[in-house]
Amino acid sequence: MSERTYDILAIGRSSIDLYSNDIGAPFPEIRSFGAFVGGCPTNISVGTRRLGLQSAVLTALGEDPVGDFILKFLNDEDIETKFVSHKPGHRTSAVVLGIEPPDRFPLVYYRDNCADIELTIDDVLAAPIADSRGLLISGTGLSKEPSRSANLFAAEYAQSVGTTVFLDLDFRADQWHDPRAFGVVARSVLRLVDIALGTEEEVKAATLSDVSQLSITHSQISNPDIEGDVNEAIETILRGGSKALVMKRGVEGADVYLSGGQVINADPFPVEVYNTLGAGDAFASGFIYGYLKDWGWERSARLGNATGAIVVTRHGCANFMPTMREVEVFVEERGGW
Repeated sequence: MSERTYDILAIGRSSIDLYSNDIGAPFPEIRSFGAFVGGCPTNISVGTRRLGLQSAVLTALGEDPVGDFILKFLNDEDIETKFVSHKPGHRTSAVVLGIEPPDRFPLVYYRDNCADIELTIDDVLAAPIADSRGLLISGTGLSKEPSRSANLFAAEYAQSVGTTVFLDLDFRADQWHDPRAFGVVARSVLRLVDIALGTEEEVKAATLSDVSQLSITHSQISNPDIEGDVNEAIETILRGGSKALVMKRGVEGADVYLSGGQVINADPFPVEVYNTLGAGDAFASGFIYGYLKDWGWERSARLGNATGAIVVTRHGCANFMPTMREVEVFVEERGGW
């Protein structure tokens, strides 16, 4: 591959994230929130940049102070933002989150009339896909039009110019009019994807055809309990055309499933969980860094485990992504790679 300006271009969701400052408090008893930046592709653009990649982001903001807040943060992080568009008449997205360790992290999305779902094919045409080594798209970006077509077009174009396509499955059940639609759309895009990343629940959701298999409570909306055979789901995804599926397993580490049938295990870095929100995006940041630096499957996934483990000990998402120096110290203290 010839020299390109950017290592990774991330497309899709961005938001202001309001995290509870009252750790352990039930949601109705929260007294104050800290304001940070979030959204899967935006988090990954920050995570990869802090590790040392040249990162660009394509998202859309409203013409509002919340958009200004996000844009300032991204510019301060030295992420290329000149491809970010503004959508008059639409609002910048917001998320409100509670923190009740070890396993309750309720969140509420405010995405009605949100700007980033208005990304268009014209926005993609203005972005540097051919000048980027990797392209990241995400499941939520596929949930509605015109963003869905924009993401599909971006993946098609990336494939045609030799840009590696990463798909973070990013299943948010309440962002889809029907949870089965997530599976239909996810399966349709796999032919354009080199590497898919997701949790076991997201992998099973991507092959979901029977809505009776899906059981969601309000507190589980971002981490639904989906029944079904995970091995069958993995095979379905790999048959769809991706050369690899990276399964994020949290405290159990990560597994990389290759289209040739090999399975590569990456051991975890155990830590005490403070907040799991953002850990998956931190993992993806580390994995993408390793992959684009030719670290190999196992070490790339180990780096993802390290970056994810660091973030679960912190308060939020993008603002708390680690630098490579922080990762090196963290890994050294735990016996090295």
